[in-house]
Amino acid sequence: MNEIIVQTKSRTDFINITRSVQEFAEKKQTRDGLITVFVPHTTAGITINENADPDVTADMETVLDRMVPWNGGYLHREGNTAAHVKTSLMGSSVQVIVQDGQLALGTWQSIYFCEFDGPRTRRVWMSEFPA
Repeated sequence: MNEIIVQTKSRTDFINITRSVQEFAEKKQTRDGLITVFVPHTTAGITINENADPDVTADMETVLDRMVPWNGGYLHREGNTAAHVKTSLMGSSVQVIVQDGQLALGTWQSIYFCEFDGPRTRRVWMSEFPA
């Protein structure tokens, strides 16, 4: 397993970590296999989505805020229920196929760390499984 540190800058932040995952595949000399990317936090998640237009992540933030507003009369005393729910919606892990040493992502795809309770210093864990 390998760990990277992500520093988020705002309450909600989508950070492209694709390069770090590719570097992990290269470091492990993974030619063909799977990389699992896992976020060990309950208020931050991970997703794969479009990288060409920054409005996509802005729109994702807008939609998530409409679905789960920050102030919703929640019971959780810490006051970050919305972050927990958004994390559950996004998920805590993704798997990416590695083929010929390269992440097998679509033309417009990238891997995004999703912060919902920042700014914070966060961890992302990666593990490889050769085919």
